[in-house]
Amino acid sequence: MKVLIDEDKCVGAGQCVLAAPDVFDQRDEDGVAFALVEHPDEQLRAETVEAARVCPAAAIRIEG
Repeated sequence: MKVLIDEDKCVGAGQCVLAAPDVFDQRDEDGVAFALVEHPDEQLRAETVEAARVCPAAAIRIEG
């Protein structure tokens, strides 16, 4: 599984961080999300998928 974030779409809502704090964080300067782990393991799959689902800007894509 690979996590991709479209930084141009991200609105900094932080829903991904709440859903998957081991996978996502936000930059201090602008709130844009980034992946702490680009390739999360299977134990983090459910929360990573949920983070993508709840993103209000649909800025998160998961491959694999």
